[in-house]
Amino acid sequence: MRLLGSLMTTFESLPSAVPPLNRAKTLGELSLCAYENIDELSALRPAWDTLLSLYPPATTFSTWEWLSSWWNSFGTNRQLLTLALFDSGRLVGLAPFSICKERVGWFSLRVLRLMGDGSGDSDNLDLPVQPGFESALAESVLRSLRQRRRQWDVCLLNTLPPDSLTGRRLGEMLSSSGHTFYEYSSRSSAVPLPQSWELYNQALSSEDRNNLARYTRRLQRRYSTRIYRCAKADQLPLHLEALFRLHQGRWRIAGEPGSFSSAERREFYQQLSFRLLARGWLELWVLELNREIAAVQFAFRYGEKVFQLQEGYDHERSSDRPGYVLRGEVLKQLISEKVRTYDFLGGEDPYKTRWGACEGHYRRLHFAPRLSAGGLYLQFVDKVSKSKNWLRKKLPGSVWRVLHSANVALLARPSPQAKDGSKAIRRR
Repeated sequence: MRLLGSLMTTFESLPSAVPPLNRAKTLGELSLCAYENIDELSALRPAWDTLLSLYPPATTFSTWEWLSSWWNSFGTNRQLLTLALFDSGRLVGLAPFSICKERVGWFSLRVLRLMGDGSGDSDNLDLPVQPGFESALAESVLRSLRQRRRQWDVCLLNTLPPDSLTGRRLGEMLSSSGHTFYEYSSRSSAVPLPQSWELYNQALSSEDRNNLARYTRRLQRRYSTRIYRCAKADQLPLHLEALFRLHQGRWRIAGEPGSFSSAERREFYQQLSFRLLARGWLELWVLELNREIAAVQFAFRYGEKVFQLQEGYDHERSSDRPGYVLRGEVLKQLISEKVRTYDFLGGEDPYKTRWGACEGHYRRLHFAPRLSAGGLYLQFVDKVSKSKNWLRKKLPGSVWRVLHSANVALLARPSPQAKDGSKAIRRR
């Protein structure tokens, strides 16, 4: 649909007594509304749900439940900027952003990100749109960002799904715009699930198939075993505390702080879990051995997909493989419930391929105005990235691994702006 520029209205600020949604309904044509307050944004919740129901690539990461929970935990030092596109009062597109001042080398930049990005907790972040309005949303978002040039220096749109309708159109527009623009990709992986457990089991290697059966039988012989999905709100505190404790055990052994050393992250998971459970989306699975929790898997469902985010198991029982057995039983149950994708999300962990994961990717669109501090920063980052790739090809593997380990250790230092040290934490 063609965007009628002469009728486009951008609301920079709106009286608190008149919700933006009601104002937009009176216009009769395409309009873009800006939301800079989480309470005002909550007025969009019913329309938000309707929009996601019309958007084929929609995931949990684009829901109000996910993004508002994330904002309540990590939004303290960020500025909210959500742009909503309406067609005669009907929500047809959403661009949820936030702005944060971040330290880059010896200076700071105001970084515009998708809401949910910046703490290491979200994947599949997107700009949901009703099909047919992707060009209108992309054009109006870029126009609004140009008008708000004084509010941001560089825009980093990370973990966009490859089938993002708006992401695809934004990439096309940015390629021919006056911005400094780079596109990258990062790896993801997911398991396509067949119609039955028998078919899935047959697709595993003979070693993995035999190990799964053997470890499951052995666990059942040694312990009184119980595997179940958390279904009651009053059980959540106990199960989440077990997840935090078991996950941290792995990192304490490695001498690392671990994801759940962050109070903000624990708060995020607690609030998010109650909201997902209320919607019937939570997939929090527990393995008990002799009535003690030995493994927990934190995942969530959206449509026919389940996204696996975090897990923890008792490392004093690592030889019993409780996490391994739990994943096998979860997959068996999900297949019986007609789930068609078990998504491991981002990362390159080799163990995922043993479960039948296929490699995928996310898109990353990074741009800034030309001849600006943000543009110079992107050029520098791109040159460093290309030099790194060149070194990786030319240096002996042993030398590269030493340099890479040193770089990872350097990057793991917490940012002064991140009070929870979240820049140093990656979830797996």
